[in-house]
Amino acid sequence: MVSIFAQRVLPLAVLAVATVSVPFMMLSPTGLPRLRNLEEERRRADEEISRLGSQINALRAQVTRIKSDPAAVERAARDELGLVRTTEVVFQFSE
Repeated sequence: MVSIFAQRVLPLAVLAVATVSVPFMMLSPTGLPRLRNLEEERRRADEEISRLGSQINALRAQVTRIKSDPAAVERAARDELGLVRTTEVVFQFSE
């Protein structure tokens, strides 16, 4: 009796449960919709990684220029720090 149950009924019961549960699991909020959301999140993360990689390369190039070019150091000091030479006169105009 046990062997007939194990050989015939149990596989059919497993198949029936799988036939019902697999589509239910795929269409549930934790199934295919979540998979699509995760794929979109990964695409956005890959774009962000690419953008940040480009930004890092640009900053490395800027560091190299500042280390090797005195004019680049002066431009950075003027633009970012607002420094002027001692021989220069600064005029400020009100708007």
